[in-house]
Amino acid sequence: MASASLNIDLDALVANWTALDARSGAGTRTAAVVKADSYGLGAARVAQTLYAAGARTFFVAVAEEGAKIRPYLAPDAQIFVLSGHMAGDFETLRDANLTPVLNSLDQITRQFETLPDAPFGVQLDTGMNRLGLEAEDWAQAAPALLAKDPALIMSHLACADEPDHAMNAQQLAEFHRMSDGTGVARSLSATGGILLGPDYHFDLTRPGIGLYGGRPFEAALPVATLSLPVIQTREVQPGETVGYGNLWQAERVTRIATVAAGYADGIHRVLSNISDLWAGDSPCPVRGRVSMDLITADVTDLDEVPDTLDLICAAQGIDALADIAGTIGYEILTALGPRYTRFYTERGT
Repeated sequence: MASASLNIDLDALVANWTALDARSGAGTRTAAVVKADSYGLGAARVAQTLYAAGARTFFVAVAEEGAKIRPYLAPDAQIFVLSGHMAGDFETLRDANLTPVLNSLDQITRQFETLPDAPFGVQLDTGMNRLGLEAEDWAQAAPALLAKDPALIMSHLACADEPDHAMNAQQLAEFHRMSDGTGVARSLSATGGILLGPDYHFDLTRPGIGLYGGRPFEAALPVATLSLPVIQTREVQPGETVGYGNLWQAERVTRIATVAAGYADGIHRVLSNISDLWAGDSPCPVRGRVSMDLITADVTDLDEVPDTLDLICAAQGIDALADIAGTIGYEILTALGPRYTRFYTERGT
């Protein structure tokens, strides 16, 4: 079976990073979040590209992700590990020169016992109740931590994609209360926080989804195009059905194209019978159920059936598709499976 292709526009990626970088003042550095294989787009190539554009700080979720991209980055690139220093991470953190973001007293102990002279960051819980030191633990640990000169103090906003939400101001105030006067570089904002304005920028911002073309950065350029090869076409007569469970029944003579992708490739089954594939600007409604490896679409109204139909494209971006699926663009991207052949384009290639 021919594999579907995921086309990544590296020029658009760089343009998005540059635009988000420009939102902050000269005193604020802009990092890049490349966890989850750069949201499904390939962390090695994405990190290399953003390093060439000027990024020097990168964030991953776990140490193994950091170790995978370290060979593709120069020694001056700093890779923070958001899950911190987990049991068994000692050698990976040391050998790949990774910087764990410590989230608990247990992690602090582990860091001090195994990597006492290595760089680290600290995450504070300012109200999200997910990761980070709560105020009491921070008060207890701060003297020892600050004595070792952390590379970063950070927190994370829970409602940054809702600019008017009261939680944003509450967390900003708590972050100030917990970190003012420490003399350590600070970071509070991912993409949504960058868009909240300079009060939220501090010393370092951490854009993620905005780099890859998603909300809440409405000005983002689309980065990914997902093209699915057409394996076969057939005529379906009125009254005949298509796919598992007879979910769709033809009311006219219908030309159906079967394409090579399905829920094994991260295309949500909920998209069955309610979404479109696209031939340029022409929608081709999905008919019947999305199955493990195949999707069927109505191409009756096309003058000519192309070799591929697009699921993610200019006509249907990741957020538009997410709206149909009842989810978010993050999930659409990070669900993209390993069977896609990833192609990278940039100026001059």
